[in-house]
Amino acid sequence: MSENRTFDLTQTPPVEEPARQYYYMEKLRGLVADQSRDLGRPLTAAVVTFGCQMNARDSEKLRGILREAGYQEGSEEDADFVIYNTCTVRENANNKVYGRLGQAQSRKRNHPWMKIALCGCMMQEPEEVEKIKKSYRFVNLVFGTHNIYKFAELLTRTFDEKMVVDVWKETDRIVENLPVERKYAFKSGVNIMFGCNNFCSYCIVPYVRGRERSRRPEEIIAEIRKLAQDGVTEVMLLGQNVNSYGRGLPREISFAELLRQVETVPGIRRIRFMTSHPKDLSEELIETMAASDKICRHLHLPLQSGSSRILKRMNRKYDKEQYLRLVEDIRRAMPDIALTTDIIVGFPGETEEDFQETMDVVRRVEYDSAFTFLYSKRSGTPAASFADQVPEDVAKERFDRLLALVQEIGRKKAKALEESEAVVLVEEKNAQDPEMVTGRLDNNSVVHLKGCEADIGHYIPVRLAECRGFYYIGERLS
Repeated sequence: MSENRTFDLTQTPPVEEPARQYYYMEKLRGLVADQSRDLGRPLTAAVVTFGCQMNARDSEKLRGILREAGYQEGSEEDADFVIYNTCTVRENANNKVYGRLGQAQSRKRNHPWMKIALCGCMMQEPEEVEKIKKSYRFVNLVFGTHNIYKFAELLTRTFDEKMVVDVWKETDRIVENLPVERKYAFKSGVNIMFGCNNFCSYCIVPYVRGRERSRRPEEIIAEIRKLAQDGVTEVMLLGQNVNSYGRGLPREISFAELLRQVETVPGIRRIRFMTSHPKDLSEELIETMAASDKICRHLHLPLQSGSSRILKRMNRKYDKEQYLRLVEDIRRAMPDIALTTDIIVGFPGETEEDFQETMDVVRRVEYDSAFTFLYSKRSGTPAASFADQVPEDVAKERFDRLLALVQEIGRKKAKALEESEAVVLVEEKNAQDPEMVTGRLDNNSVVHLKGCEADIGHYIPVRLAECRGFYYIGERLS
């Protein structure tokens, strides 16, 4: 996606967006070309992504802007410009970034023209920005989650300024029609909303992503139509809580209604979405999913805890029984659906009885898989100040028990599909066997099968010949 405009760079840049950013992309092309001539080779850039699929989609936007600016893709180890798109959900995510920065600094000493940038959720924490400004003065650019659309403008400034820091506390702005460099030709994430209003007591996301703001449905559908025309057949609709999509728009629209509109786009064969908050998952959404032959039979439904007492402390706004009733409704409408979840072990105040409530939910729901986490204290969240933190050894022992149960059930669920027939969307060459390719089923399960690069992006009917724990070996049916 690009605006075919030529700007007079001697004139003041446009005020309106996205024209202003295309002005700066053109200005950047000149600066990059000049530096390339000085070095006698093209300039390269690398985008290093930490965290969730929202961040992965943001990184595709960063790569699109870098492409428009004239950078060629490089690796973190040798690029002339490296940008770290950060995550801050857990403490160790921050530590990883600082480790990578140390390595980048060593390279920059020998390559003084090199630029280093930081963006994303971690940069929305004022104390981290101050740390960068004080102790990592070799960093050229720092910005956050709210003004990613200004990347070209901010990067331009680094050619004249030693360090540019531009972090916004919040925004209600959404800028459309900026360039994107997709990882896959045949599938794409699509942001439908930004931010979160839920304020779970353990979570930093509302503080770093801001309040919920939904894109207009016509903009979303227009983007998906363009993607389909470009060969995309699978879309992943992205939001911190997609179930609350549409609130606050001039004409409110439900997430289910949006899904029905996406279904009508010619060329789209699979529709996925994440993440769903249980408190907002409506009967309308269940009915829409059940009636659809495009919406994938996979639902990620974070539990976090099976204890109603702990759920209340987490500010999740549902209890154990409400969650189980919701699962019953989903399974009644879609018996073949794959359910996955997130579970936190060792939340402050969690007793053995609370933990057993979680184990009970896992046994009753029988998740196809689960992301299990040890509670990580995040400064700035209410839970970080709770006095009754669970000892690390106790939490770890519970975590191991939970993981064993999740894996046991997951293997059983996967085994039940062995010898059945299904359709695989081939995504890539197999990393271990050059004669194999790897793809996913409608339910998000991974399948490896004999194939070649020409299969990538195609839907291939297979027999799930062998279940190997959490993936399958498939045999072609045609």
